Amino acid sequence: MDPRAVALLSCPVCRAPFAVVDGGAGLACAAGHRVDRARQGHLTLMPPVRRPPTGDSAAMVAARVAFLSAGHYDPLSAALRDAVLADGPPSTLVDLGGGTGHHLARLLDELPDAVGVVLDASRYAARRAARAHPRAIAVVGDAWGRVPLLDGVADRALVVFAPRNGAEIARVLRPGGHLVVVTPAPDHLTEIVGPLGLLRVDPDKADRLAATLEPHLRRTGAVAYRWTALLERSELAALVGMGPHARHLSTDDLTASLARLSPSLQVTISVDVAVYERLG
Repeated sequence: MDPRAVALLSCPVCRAPFAVVDGGAGLACAAGHRVDRARQGHLTLMPPVRRPPTGDSAAMVAARVAFLSAGHYDPLSAALRDAVLADGPPSTLVDLGGGTGHHLARLLDELPDAVGVVLDASRYAARRAARAHPRAIAVVGDAWGRVPLLDGVADRALVVFAPRNGAEIARVLRPGGHLVVVTPAPDHLTEIVGPLGLLRVDPDKADRLAATLEPHLRRTGAVAYRWTALLERSELAALVGMGPHARHLSTDDLTASLARLSPSLQVTISVDVAVYERLG
C-alpha cells in the first residue's frame, strides 16, 4: 500500500488517522482499532453500524470488467481526464462508488505523482480495484454514509454513475478542491431502453443532483458528451448486466429480448460531466 494513499484514510470507528502495521498486512489507529488487509488486497472500512450491503454482485462486476475492457467507454475516460486536469494536476484523487477502479487507474496513469483511493460497497468490485493500480488503495465502504477519509485530504473527488453525498464529499475535499460528477443524459442508451425494458433516466435527475450537492458545493461548469458504440449482443448483455438494470431484469428475460435484436447495434452513449468546487 502506498503510504501517501494510506494517509488519506480514517478509522471508521473513531475517525483517527491510520498507520501501516505488520509490514503492510493491515492498518491500525492510535486508539488500537485495527483493519486487516484482505488476501485480495483491499480494505473493509465499513462503519460499526451500517445498512445491509447493496454493492454489485460478482456477476455485475464481471460484466463491468468485460464491457470496460473492450474500450467502449474510452471517450468517458478522456472526458474525466479533461475535467480533472482543467485546474492543474491533482496529487490526491478519490473515486466514490468507483467499482473496479477502471477510471481512477486511467487517471493515475497520466498523473505519475498522484495517489488515489477507490471506494465501493461491493467487495467483488474492491477485489478487482485492489489490482487496478499500484498507487491506488481499494476500500469497501459506504458512499451514502460517512466516507472513511480524513477531512480536507482530496484534491479531486470522482462520482461516475454512483451515489453522491454532498456533505461528505465537501468534507473530504481540500479547500478549493473539485468534484467531477458523471450522470446519464436523457438519451443515454436510447436505442435499447424500450426493446430491453431498461430503466429510463429520471427527467428530474439534474434537479435532484443540484439539491444534494449545491448546499455544500458550487457548480463551476458542465459539458455534455455523446458518442455511439457498435455493440454485439454479448456486449449489450454486459452493458445491461453491469448496471442497475441488472437488478430489475431476469437473465431469461434479457436473453429473450436480446435475441429479438440485430446481431450488432449502434447504441448512443450520452452523459453529462459536471464540475463542482468546495465552498469555503
